[in-house]
Amino acid sequence: MLKTEMRNENTMHIDQMSTIEMMQVMQNENMNAARAVGEELEAIGKAVDAIAARMKDGGRLFYVGCGTSGRLGVLDASECPPTYGVPYDLVQGIIAGGYDALVKAGEGAEDSFDSGYLDLKAQSLTAKDSVVGISVAGGAAYVLGAFSHAKEVGALTIGLSCNRGSLVDTEGDISICPDTGAEVITGSTRMKAGSAHKMILNMISTGVMIRLGHVYENLMINLRPTNIKLKNRMIGIVSDITGLDRKASEQLLEENDYVIRKAVRK
Repeated sequence: MLKTEMRNENTMHIDQMSTIEMMQVMQNENMNAARAVGEELEAIGKAVDAIAARMKDGGRLFYVGCGTSGRLGVLDASECPPTYGVPYDLVQGIIAGGYDALVKAGEGAEDSFDSGYLDLKAQSLTAKDSVVGISVAGGAAYVLGAFSHAKEVGALTIGLSCNRGSLVDTEGDISICPDTGAEVITGSTRMKAGSAHKMILNMISTGVMIRLGHVYENLMINLRPTNIKLKNRMIGIVSDITGLDRKASEQLLEENDYVIRKAVRK
């Protein structure tokens, strides 16, 4: 049986616990998820370096998943442009069932190998691209179909699962497989397995963007001034880098089309 489908001995009687006891046992399992991520740092780092190398050569990054896994991939991809000022097609999330599946569960979509193959093929994939296939159980046919096309064109494949020995674990060029174990609610992998995957996707995209030079020290230097909050953040960043006060930093940004790199010449 898959570890993520086993019953958790610590929560066998969660329905009889007080609310604070429920919260405590859930938090204990959250901590276990974080520890599981810690065991995969070498693999995560390997993935970051491999993806960044391909991006420097013109490649893109695709997250492919189903259900919660697919939603997490779309979420991470959607946050890269506003955070790092990169083009919207540089990091893309593909979910089984398409846009509708983001807001309305369509779990049967994960069983179509052909759909995964064709959805990725529609992106005109090349050998410069990277594909992260996300499947907690590790056997989603949709993800395996996407891997099949990726391999045909020579793209990098990275399997992100939570069950060692699954096809998503073994078929990728790189495997990231945090052992999050049995869930608080049996089989509800949107919980700690999903949390572990969210952390890992954050680490991958952040690491890649750092390697691409979109971070100076620990500052986002490719921000776009798309709202008041981000404009204020940009002013603060220029002030931190140059030592100027906020008024002078704002003027410097205005004189340089609100491009931090131009404003600070870094």
